[in-house]
Amino acid sequence: MKIMLVSVIGLLTALEVVAQTPSDRAAGLMTPGQFQALPSKPADYRLSYGTDANQFGELRVPSGVGPHPVAILIHGGCWKAEYGSLRDLAPIADMLKAKGIATWNIEYRRLPQAGSGWPGTYLDVGRGVDYIRSIAVQNHLDLTRVIVVGHSSGGQMAMWVAARSRLPKSSLIYISDPLPIRGAIDLAGIIDMEAFIPVEQQICGGAVVEQMLGGKPAEVPDHYAQASANKMLPVGVPQTFIWGQRDQFNPASLGEKYTQTAEHAGDRARMVSLPEVGHFEIASPFSATWPAVEGEILSLLAKRP
Repeated sequence: MKIMLVSVIGLLTALEVVAQTPSDRAAGLMTPGQFQALPSKPADYRLSYGTDANQFGELRVPSGVGPHPVAILIHGGCWKAEYGSLRDLAPIADMLKAKGIATWNIEYRRLPQAGSGWPGTYLDVGRGVDYIRSIAVQNHLDLTRVIVVGHSSGGQMAMWVAARSRLPKSSLIYISDPLPIRGAIDLAGIIDMEAFIPVEQQICGGAVVEQMLGGKPAEVPDHYAQASANKMLPVGVPQTFIWGQRDQFNPASLGEKYTQTAEHAGDRARMVSLPEVGHFEIASPFSATWPAVEGEILSLLAKRP
């Protein structure tokens, strides 16, 4: 594992922040509003993987005969419907399509929508990811080259997707045959749900972790263990963590600690620090950071001998 150590002021989440502070304006960092206003094109297909209005995804397929590698995209927003939607990662989806990579950008039930939280939101993400199997042939998708990319709280979901093969059969979010993936890329995301609790009020405006997992750690410890990748090591696939050195939120020490712990458990884990940018630039394909992010995606999806 190669670790690019960071001196970061922030990890974690934040479609999550609904207003720009004066300090953010002075710092010249991308705001939530600017991030959500980035342009994108309509998807090629909008497909439902369930019966709920929020159980769908947007598929973009490159030109050519394929088979096309696939990046599954999971947006952030504190797991809250008012903060984020799959529209947030549509610009990345467009850019990857232009590079010959198909994207499956999934939506899921978010707080406080009916059925969200535990176990509904995790079941949605799992079903959404696995739905790729049913649309692969007609869309010329290469199921041997699939990765998952998540931003902010979507990074937590991406890491859960990477780790879910480690779930016990007794778990309510257990899936017997999860789609194999090549690796996971976590863009300034959350790794340890319990460790996020001390800052959730400031960042997300409420007790979102407890709402998501159905209680406090002492009340439902199994839920925390089954939702946090750091509790399920070794994950078994390469993992890359990327965020800006001027991220406005929590220290990246949790990410550094996880990366080192994952390596000791036998995983390939890597942390990439990008200078002079905050939480949202790293998820913008129009930012100067994009070549670095794109490079990590292309590396994971590269053809193997």
